[in-house]
Amino acid sequence: MDILSAVITLWLIMDPLGNVPVFLAVLKRVPPERRRKILIRECLIAYAVLVFFMLVGERALALLQIQQETISMAGGIVLFLIALRMIFPQHGGFDDSGDGEPLVVPLAIPLIAGPSTLATLLLLRGTAESMFELWLATTIAWSATAAILIAAPFFYRALGDRGLTAMERLMGMVLVMISVQMFLNGVATFMEHSR
Repeated sequence: MDILSAVITLWLIMDPLGNVPVFLAVLKRVPPERRRKILIRECLIAYAVLVFFMLVGERALALLQIQQETISMAGGIVLFLIALRMIFPQHGGFDDSGDGEPLVVPLAIPLIAGPSTLATLLLLRGTAESMFELWLATTIAWSATAAILIAAPFFYRALGDRGLTAMERLMGMVLVMISVQMFLNGVATFMEHSR
């Protein structure tokens, strides 16, 4: 496995630039002084999930008899529900609790440590010469992703509330398409294996 190629692949799949508007939309009801702490916390949770899945993902899926296409279909459904709430927001946004503060979903999972990233880790594990190589590639890709996402509040100041609302609706539409494609990919893979 070429480490640089693995880093680029993982970074593109984590899609930090595409996720910035989503992160901003999720955090828009959170007090400004809390946003950076939440971003750091969610990025660390995502990293923990990635490392955990890298170490035990293959065994856990085998133990639970879960196939990779199931991960893709489940991730597509979750993203679809998140996208609907972005397009048709309810009172309280993504989280209907009092402070509207997200925890784990949707920032850490599935936006950073999503099904595509986890499936890619499984594929890369098969070609990696050592677990250290895969860990290094994962850590570098995650670090670059986290740096961009932690800077997301600066984009908030530039966009303002109206710009953020417009971007939230637009990203909701994009996420609908991504989620449907993710689900269809899972179905197609399942159909291929069933033949």
